[in-house]
Amino acid sequence: MAGNRTFTMIKPDAVKAGHIGGILAKINEGGFRIVAMKLTKLSPEKAGEFYDIHRERSFFGELVEFMSSGPIVAAILEKDNAVEDFRTLIGATDPAKAAPGTIRALYATSIGENAVHGSDSDENAAIESAFHFAVTEMY
Repeated sequence: MAGNRTFTMIKPDAVKAGHIGGILAKINEGGFRIVAMKLTKLSPEKAGEFYDIHRERSFFGELVEFMSSGPIVAAILEKDNAVEDFRTLIGATDPAKAAPGTIRALYATSIGENAVHGSDSDENAAIESAFHFAVTEMY
């Protein structure tokens, strides 16, 4: 059964480029309700912990450096079928392959600087949400 919550981060590239408002507008237009949100900055240690699943991959160090390079916006979104619907809204990781009108087609500049993160499963959405937010921060 599909869940009704997912986790997202607006990544440092999109924050630096001033795209927070545009991305949040697309999220709202997509029918999502924001139940938690904050502007924060990941330390290299926290970024490494968050992306630990990729630790053995060649791009891990570059990913950690990028994700700790500037502020992010972390958010929990709510909607029926949240994970799948949000993955559709953000588009393919490669913005050149992302469908027109998706967040990555509009705001990403490369595969590495792809503007947003979106959970890939209900289980990971719960884990990622708990990583960034206390229960008392979710509404």
